[in-house]
Amino acid sequence: MKASDSARLPAGTTIPPERFSADWLSRREWLDGHSRSHALTGLAADWLAARPGVDGDPHGIVDLGCGSGSNLRFLAPRLPGPQRWRLVDHDPALLALARRHGATLRDASGARLAIEASCRDLSPVDDDLLAGADLVVASALFDLVSRSWAESLVAACAARHQALLFTLSVDGDWAFLDAAGKRLEDVEDIAVRALFQAHQRRDKGLGPALGGEAPTVLAAAMADAGYRVERAATPWHLAAGEDALLPLAEQLLQGWHDAALAQAPEEQTLLQRWHARRRAGLAAGALGLTVGHCDLLALPPLSAGGA
Repeated sequence: MKASDSARLPAGTTIPPERFSADWLSRREWLDGHSRSHALTGLAADWLAARPGVDGDPHGIVDLGCGSGSNLRFLAPRLPGPQRWRLVDHDPALLALARRHGATLRDASGARLAIEASCRDLSPVDDDLLAGADLVVASALFDLVSRSWAESLVAACAARHQALLFTLSVDGDWAFLDAAGKRLEDVEDIAVRALFQAHQRRDKGLGPALGGEAPTVLAAAMADAGYRVERAATPWHLAAGEDALLPLAEQLLQGWHDAALAQAPEEQTLLQRWHARRRAGLAAGALGLTVGHCDLLALPPLSAGGA
């Protein structure tokens, strides 16, 4: 399963049946890499490098909902080796693509990665999901899961003294930007965003979804489990007139419209008017977009073997 940011998902998205196109995941990958916290990645790398163990033992990394492997491609060259990755996804086609890309990657010291693939759902949170990991990672996942599932994952990782690096969790906020990068907002934007946020909280297959509450819920669960928690705001910014990102901006807009329409079909006229107006502004280069995200790093306490 690749849990793409639900701000860009079509209405009716479910987990696990939903399939995310490799084209969509590729389209957003550059912006993900540009937006995410390099500082938290560096802290995770330092923790792995200092983790006690037998010389030569690989660092075990589990990527939950790996999709086509964008998280793997970002992290592998920035983390110390040797590395042993387990890629978890319910979509066999995306999983095969991620594994194929991984075969070309190297760790920070230039060594090849050991990679295995696990085609399964993310529930239950069991030994098969987490065994052998020093670091558990996921990207653009947690808005789609329930509070109980997220808390059970954090608790299970804490019991295994595993570090967590969860990136690009949406915080529920988005807005249009003018040509100078200033946030714009009118009554229709506010109404559509409220409908979208309500749609985010629908059950996506793992219970009522967290939506934009995900970063706060995760951070609280991590702290309650005794982790040292670092948090960084990692918003997407798509500047007005940035033609290369226009297809992504239009896809975001369409996703917001479709989710809002699914939530309130009786508002079709308003939503069509809003969509046409904002799409014209994007196409003319008069509008940009911002989408709120958050990265979280949780390190086990020093007494649990953390660095």
